[in-house]
Amino acid sequence: MKTALLACMIAAVASASPQVIAVNVNGMISPVTVEIISNALDQAQRENASAVLIRLNTPGGLMDSSREITSKIVSSHVPIIAYVTPSGGRAASAGFFLLEAADVAAMTPGTNTGASSPVLLSGEMDPVMRKKVENDASAWLRSIVTKRGHNADIAEQTVRDAKSFSEKEALDDHLIDMMAPNEHKLLDNLDGRTITRFDGRTETLHTAGATITDYRPSARERIIDAVADPNVGFILLALGVIGIYVEFTSPGLVFPGVIGGILALLGLSSLAVVPINWIGVALLLLGVSLFVFEAKYTSHGILGLGGAIAMVLGALLLVNGPPAFRIHLSTALAVTIPFALITMFLMTLAFNAHRNKAVMSHGGLLDEIGEARTALAPSGKIFVRGEWWDAESTTPVETGAQVRVVGIEGLKLRVEPRLRKT
Repeated sequence: MKTALLACMIAAVASASPQVIAVNVNGMISPVTVEIISNALDQAQRENASAVLIRLNTPGGLMDSSREITSKIVSSHVPIIAYVTPSGGRAASAGFFLLEAADVAAMTPGTNTGASSPVLLSGEMDPVMRKKVENDASAWLRSIVTKRGHNADIAEQTVRDAKSFSEKEALDDHLIDMMAPNEHKLLDNLDGRTITRFDGRTETLHTAGATITDYRPSARERIIDAVADPNVGFILLALGVIGIYVEFTSPGLVFPGVIGGILALLGLSSLAVVPINWIGVALLLLGVSLFVFEAKYTSHGILGLGGAIAMVLGALLLVNGPPAFRIHLSTALAVTIPFALITMFLMTLAFNAHRNKAVMSHGGLLDEIGEARTALAPSGKIFVRGEWWDAESTTPVETGAQVRVVGIEGLKLRVEPRLRKT
């Protein structure tokens, strides 16, 4: 009885403890980020959570996606806490808008934020267009920052002058509400704090000792989020090309072709949302061509080295956009070197097989010893080099006797009995 009562008390205390739903915004902000944030907010509302903790570590992303997320944050029924973490992380560009839109903006030591000047994914903006885009972004940011009681004039400098701030500078300039070394300390410090929601309502936070429940993205969200990175897309595309090539050179394997096709399409879907530099595409095609020539001609590695250089440069130039959207040098090298070795190896096998077939058709079977599987009188079947052949002998040959190939006429072999030494 006492045990049951104790269990009920523990369950009651556990159910009474506040719950905070935590969701991560890592990497670039994209349409899938909107979906993840939206689902996390829905979960928090269903479970009557005390708050949603958005962990920010992003170089920025698409402006349209940031506007959608900001809209969901300011209209959320559950209080939103934006926290730039871990140390060394950042909430740059579009990430700064998300930080300022939250009911509480916080940073961990060793982080930075700001640099929110809009940029085009490709090309350069003319002065008139840049002015229009900056004015629009500045007005949007001022409306958010003013509502949250932060310093709108300094916040606007992140758009006009691409200014960035450390966590201490952001706190001193009233761009954030607090610093905290970890999220548990952050929640403890926020307990009992009264915040003003975006619609003007006041609400008191109850977050001391809160249970932090991580939002778990669905399999679909995880796949789309991973593929959204151009670096991942480039890797998938390279693997897909290899798989498709193996299927073409060895028809009937099926598995490499199926997997290669899937990976290639996933890679193309990732790169399709970013602007492509056609010089980069040309360099990639040149690199692959040089790998083929290296396998076919003797160049002592010069063609292979040139192909590797062309492919690395092509990968670096492939995406025509800000640095955060481009393929990293480490990714280019990690893909190019194995791709070059595998491609040249497969090409060498293909060329050697082609040469062997040519030798076979022009006398590769001459003087080979086979066995008559039927009587040759004068025609019949023989077995040579693991294959069945039609054969014709000028001298009758009994079944099971050994014969020697003396000529080839199309698909028929001319043979004679093998003379045994006495």
